[in-house]
Amino acid sequence: MAIPLLKTCDLAGKDITADALLTQRALATYLVEQQAHYHFTGKGNQPTLERDIALLFEKRQKPDFVEITPLDHGRIETRSIWCSTALNAYIPFPHVAQVFLIEREIIEKKTGQYAREIALGITSRTPQEASPQRVLATNRGHWSVESVHYIID
Repeated sequence: MAIPLLKTCDLAGKDITADALLTQRALATYLVEQQAHYHFTGKGNQPTLERDIALLFEKRQKPDFVEITPLDHGRIETRSIWCSTALNAYIPFPHVAQVFLIEREIIEKKTGQYAREIALGITSRTPQEASPQRVLATNRGHWSVESVHYIID
């Protein structure tokens, strides 16, 4: 359903984000053919992709970029990102230019409760087109849209 909907849009030069459900080869190919770029999340519906990215970053060292968000919303959030081109020739996914791992650490100010989340993904943007900071910003932009879906649901 995504491609027929997107056919009504001018996609050239745009970054199209999608969660795991739409992390599909046909959609990636379509977007690149329209001169757009994709930024997809890797999860269980693409288990080999998810495993490959997780394995690459299993022994990660210093992050490529770290962002600490302002003390808003009653929590402290730290986001760290690691990006790599090491899997580009290995992953059977069209036009992949980078894979990434984002680690979110959240501390609730009132309770001190700590949570850690990991997000994996791929993008068609090269490191020259998208620094780790830009990849992280694109990912955050996607989740600002996702949060609205959660409220609607």
